[in-house]
Amino acid sequence: MHRLPGNLQTNRRLSQWLAIHPEGKVTITPGKVELGQGILTTLSQIAAEELEVDLARIEARAASTPDSPDEGVTSGSLSTQDSGGALRHACAAARAIFLGVVAQRVGVPLEAIRVEDGIFHGPAGPIGSYWALADQALLDCDAPAEARPRAPGERRIAGRSVPRIDLPDKVFGAARYVHDLRLPGMLHARMVRPPARGARLAGLREGPLPGAAQVVRDGDFLAVLAEAEWEAEAAAARLAARAEWEVADSLPEQALLTDWLREAATRGERSPVESRGDLAPPVARTLRRSFHRPYLAHASIAPSCAVARWEGERVEVFTHSQGPYNLRADLAKTLRCDPALITVRHREGAGCYGHNGADDVALDAVLAARAVPNTPVRLLWSRAEELGWSPFSPAMLVDVEADLDTAGTIVGWRSHIVSNGHSSRPGRDPEPTLLSASMLATPFAVKPSINPAMAAGGGAPRNGIPLYRIPALGVETTRLLEMPIRTSALRGLGATLNVWSIESVMDEAAALAGLDPLDYRLRHLDDPRAIAVLRRAADLAGWTGRTRREGFGMGIGFARYKNTGAWAAVIAEVEALDRVFCRRLWIAGDVGEAVNPDGVLNQLEGGAIHGASVALLEEVRFDRRTVTSDQWEGYPILRFSEVPQVELALIDRPEEPFLGAGEASMAPTIAAIAGGITQALGIRPRQLPFTPENLARA
Repeated sequence: MHRLPGNLQTNRRLSQWLAIHPEGKVTITPGKVELGQGILTTLSQIAAEELEVDLARIEARAASTPDSPDEGVTSGSLSTQDSGGALRHACAAARAIFLGVVAQRVGVPLEAIRVEDGIFHGPAGPIGSYWALADQALLDCDAPAEARPRAPGERRIAGRSVPRIDLPDKVFGAARYVHDLRLPGMLHARMVRPPARGARLAGLREGPLPGAAQVVRDGDFLAVLAEAEWEAEAAAARLAARAEWEVADSLPEQALLTDWLREAATRGERSPVESRGDLAPPVARTLRRSFHRPYLAHASIAPSCAVARWEGERVEVFTHSQGPYNLRADLAKTLRCDPALITVRHREGAGCYGHNGADDVALDAVLAARAVPNTPVRLLWSRAEELGWSPFSPAMLVDVEADLDTAGTIVGWRSHIVSNGHSSRPGRDPEPTLLSASMLATPFAVKPSINPAMAAGGGAPRNGIPLYRIPALGVETTRLLEMPIRTSALRGLGATLNVWSIESVMDEAAALAGLDPLDYRLRHLDDPRAIAVLRRAADLAGWTGRTRREGFGMGIGFARYKNTGAWAAVIAEVEALDRVFCRRLWIAGDVGEAVNPDGVLNQLEGGAIHGASVALLEEVRFDRRTVTSDQWEGYPILRFSEVPQVELALIDRPEEPFLGAGEASMAPTIAAIAGGITQALGIRPRQLPFTPENLARA
């Protein structure tokens, strides 16, 4: 069978992707979801371009099961690449099918027909339209391999900046989010969480609850239902005071987290990542350095939320999950039912980049709604749940050895990356990975998180292989099999530590060689696109003409995301006061073809600001029993007043395949801030975040 582009290969029916309507509209139904990254705008541009219709005619419908193609999870900066490639081919095929029918009917050669906003024109004038043929089921077929998308030079909509289609509702406060969903007769639910990881519910004292609130319990799963939201809040608080839990210490000492990682690694799963070349003497010097990062939270601005309704054996769920089909699979496993009995409908939620509480809260809502058939139930997590119970990005440790020759060139590299796995997303294991599945009377085991294969970008070792020219290289990783805190994917996965560690060693080696950090990197690079983004960022920042200022420093960071995706180079200016502030960022990116350049720049800027927040502030805190950073005071993120000034440049390559932008700039920003700190303070950071306490230890 012929290979089709992107996710069209596994969802070959054209009618899964688009529908054309007699009233002059086109509906596209991608399986990728809107998370605030603007993907539905980009996909609409691609569809409008290939069909040659005005962008205003395109309606992008939110993903749902079973109405949308199964495109897995919206993650990994792959949406434009996988879904965009599929939709481009599907729409090119649709255009060819419609034109073929018209050409045959009117006897006009295909090459003599042009399309103007959906109207087909022959040499003598209009000869038909998409809309006139809309009722003839022409798309109820598999996509043909021979469809030919429009050439880069022919594109008029893809490749130019257009306003995001999702923003007007958000700007004007329309009820767009799952949090805003209100269904007739809907009840509100709240969870009652245990005071410690692994706690067991030993007893529950009886007593009145506000209003007509009722208790839902299944093993250690404990929730309340009420008609009013405030009643559910009050009932949950009262029920929490009556619950008796069996608790025990299960978490490591936070102050000794690095030691715990090393000790747990002795019982972990060690495996090679990359090995090449043999070290050839002479080696003049070997740098041995270790880098550490803590657990990181998603810290979505709005807590996770879902709405569920049971009708007989069927259940409908409204969710901001990143993977509707994957979520459906784990819901079915938990409920021990046929997935076909579950409908999952995507509604937007607070933005996230990775596996936050969206899937977990969906199961919570389903379990609560099971107690009140035919009644919709809205379950909203609290801030403490969102910051304390969502999956976290794992704490990590990497040891690096870099061999330098007499000229200061790196000739050998060895690194060992220690971490829990970076994915416990639903739908990928025979048993469900959702939080409450482990709390039921008949519970499912909590298994250690896994790492995606390196062919898919890897997890802990993501970006752990330097892109620089190094003759002898060996990279290994150890996946921890003990998981005291549940871990999963967060923007960049292991790249946030690996890129920083590589770039930090590059900076230190450059200093030993007496070379400028930019020149030293260029000396170790062969990739022309990597060289181009570094030079462009340097030009933006005025790198070669920079002057030293007391208390200020500039640093540089570079990576190609997953070593296969977008290139990004970042230069950061930091100021050291009572703590470090990032004042300015200059970013150059190369994502191949940029369908919506403004959207790409938004993503590069957003990723960099996220990186600055992680670099300077973010750290999950815990005691021996539970997460303690469950409010904003304990888990600070970058404030608007602290956001750096950002200047960006995009190297657009319309002839190249498109690559994702959402994660490319985050890790280089962390590395650039670290370099700026070294210049400002003479300290080389070894531990995230770069707080005064951690810098003092450095």
